Amino acid sequence: MAGRLSGKIALVTGAGRGIGRGIALRLASDGAQVIVNYSRSAGQARSLVEQIEATGGSAFSVQADVSNLSDIDRMVAEIVARVSGVDILVNNAGRGAGGMPTLEKTTTEAYDETFGLNARGLFFTTQKMLPLMRDDGRIINFSSTATIARVGGLSAYSGSKAAVDAFTRVWATELAPRRITVNAIQPGMVDTDLITDGMPADARERSARAHPLKRIGQPDGLADVVAFLASHDSRWVNGETIVVTGGA
Repeated sequence: MAGRLSGKIALVTGAGRGIGRGIALRLASDGAQVIVNYSRSAGQARSLVEQIEATGGSAFSVQADVSNLSDIDRMVAEIVARVSGVDILVNNAGRGAGGMPTLEKTTTEAYDETFGLNARGLFFTTQKMLPLMRDDGRIINFSSTATIARVGGLSAYSGSKAAVDAFTRVWATELAPRRITVNAIQPGMVDTDLITDGMPADARERSARAHPLKRIGQPDGLADVVAFLASHDSRWVNGETIVVTGGA
């Protein structure tokens, strides 16, 4: 499959569903070979690989819960056995606000689960993938607009995503000698099974009406931004956190 990412290899974490699935499809359409990481959605990951291959692309899946360090090690070993290097790392896997517990009601278990995937997992996935990353590579981290929200019940989630923004800025400096750029995306509300499927119809309608563009975001709108950041066109964008909300 020809495209501006031809010859590139991309790992997308949490790619079995939602935003990650849209990113994997878009990178594949631009010519990248895509490594589809998933934690529990094996059937969806298999379906995604088949869909990419059916359109002339190249992909394979690898299971790993990236909040688990031994899983990360196993994932990296499986990738090393199949490819010689990786050009693009999209740290998409993440956990939501988990019922939005307030400070008083946040348990240590909920806190550890949130930071374990959103911050610790992202940190060590990147660290352990670095030996595989080729020079001139791209790392794209998923943050959240929750980092600047003043909404009760978001403190643990917001804190974990604020860490991602800080990682992004520092890594951009640390990896600059290898010309590996590091950027983050802060999405707003996106229409996925994890975010909007449980919303009542009237709540979805209110959210859409309240948006400047009168709709809820779609995964392909984020995937397009990831595709730009993954390409040569973004070579002078580094250490940035980009808000992708449609103006909300």
